[in-house]
Amino acid sequence: MSSLSNPAAGPDQSHHFDLQSASEVPDSFVWPTLHDQPSASEPMPVIDLADRDAAGSIARACMSWGAFQVTGHRISPRLLDAIEAETRRLFVLPIQQKLKAASSPDGVSGYGSIPLSAFCDKLMWSEGFTISGSPVDHARMLWPHDHDKFCDVIEEYQKEMKALSGWLIRLMLLSLGLKFEDVAWAAPVGNLPPDLTGALRLNSYPACPEPDKAMGMVAHTDSSLFTILHQSGTTGLQVLRGEDQSGPARWVTAPLLPESLIVLVGDLLHILSNGQLKTALHQVVVDRIQHRVSVAYFCGPPGNAKVSPVEKLVGPGRAPAYRGVTWAEYKGIRMKLFDKALASLKAQEESKELCGE
Repeated sequence: MSSLSNPAAGPDQSHHFDLQSASEVPDSFVWPTLHDQPSASEPMPVIDLADRDAAGSIARACMSWGAFQVTGHRISPRLLDAIEAETRRLFVLPIQQKLKAASSPDGVSGYGSIPLSAFCDKLMWSEGFTISGSPVDHARMLWPHDHDKFCDVIEEYQKEMKALSGWLIRLMLLSLGLKFEDVAWAAPVGNLPPDLTGALRLNSYPACPEPDKAMGMVAHTDSSLFTILHQSGTTGLQVLRGEDQSGPARWVTAPLLPESLIVLVGDLLHILSNGQLKTALHQVVVDRIQHRVSVAYFCGPPGNAKVSPVEKLVGPGRAPAYRGVTWAEYKGIRMKLFDKALASLKAQEESKELCGE
């Protein structure tokens, strides 16, 4: 897996190597230990959101996998094709053109490497473009006279993802035996879906001449409630399955299922469920021939909402497993602690009074 370090010791991100034209993998991209867990081919749970037992299926998938594929999601194939086409149009631009829309050091939106890079001694074979809010300003830098189509597709996709997120959060609450009133910020506002927040990230994993040496994205969990992922026609996403009756811990490659989307449980949903729903540890491997792209929508709670274990899930005589946190606060903790962030929120041991001592 990765060689993780303090952010201050990370690689110089000011060096932008053109992955598209590489004929070999430079040393700065060579990961010494990529196979700490075996890989396996297994079917990932597939859930039709229109199914009467969708909530029950989600509960089973989230408790065992932390991930599942969804069909019946009502996102049109036309829009999925359009977002993939615009993603490819962005990433085939010359590197110097893409750098014109680079994210600022203290910003979120724009072109560049993911924040996880700061914790790694080696560089990842990928590039990304993050959109939080309107895409217009950064799109103008990429296409001064031809950015309207990109912006229209992005805005339509964001709208559809927000609506789908409202549907998914309802099913996930039902899967835990909860109602909207148990989590006030997750309730619809009149006829509108919940006022959830979100961010979009377009990912590019160029063909790699030596895929056994490089890593597309280091193993991590997402800080969000959940992530909705559209992947192109090339596999690459892997989810870690824990040891069970089927065998030891192993990386399972998410299968390709036309017009399906992948849902990954994030740290905040793990906290809300008091640990019942498993946050998905996942990574991305690269391909020797195919240029893979994906589109990730990170769904979070309303801006000022604090996510904490729901009281009904704590139970009598037990303390919550985690303390409450806003999404912004948690992302700040992740920037300091990375994979130790979730553990840092673990609540102190139950008091002697709760334990009956």
